[in-house]
Amino acid sequence: MSGALVWGGAALAYLGFRAWYDNWRGPLRPDEIEACLRRLEGTSTAEVNELPALRQFLEDDDGREFVMLNLVRLTREPVTDPESGEPVRATKLLRRYMSGFLPTLLRHGGVPLLQARKVGPYVDAWGTEADPGWTLVGCMRYRSRRDMVSLVTDPRFLDSHAFKIAALTHTFSFPTQVGGGAFLGPRVWVALTLALAAALTQLATG
Repeated sequence: MSGALVWGGAALAYLGFRAWYDNWRGPLRPDEIEACLRRLEGTSTAEVNELPALRQFLEDDDGREFVMLNLVRLTREPVTDPESGEPVRATKLLRRYMSGFLPTLLRHGGVPLLQARKVGPYVDAWGTEADPGWTLVGCMRYRSRRDMVSLVTDPRFLDSHAFKIAALTHTFSFPTQVGGGAFLGPRVWVALTLALAAALTQLATG
């Protein structure tokens, strides 16, 4: 296999990745925001979230990707399964929620960046409410604010959202944008992985 074919294929694969991963449509337009909020009306997402805060977040759209930081506290006692009515552990319901959420997130250009289990109390805190007993921390990367709204109104997401509501006693989420650090995002590691694969392929077939 020629080197041009190998590296050309790797380049095309990377371009395909960037076509999926990056937001090419710019910020939300005012008419899109109103349409998004109308789609949210009557959904379980609207029932448990602050719609005025969401409107402000959409109106301030800069077209950039963002990372949603999520703190959650799982119910410690068995809870009622929204489908079967049987008592189940909250962790089981959360897994069922994630099995619907994660594929929908990927379809909308997002990726999970971090999930971590809390292993101790607050060690540096002032001017905050008492620790309610957070269980998990999660960070989810969204391609754009448009994609976030598309996700939370996607029927595949809505079908699983009841599991999250049943599994949690507390949740606290806010959007962030990465400003620096040693984190290598997918744009870098996907490029490195494809380059390594191309180099190994050329060595094996050259």
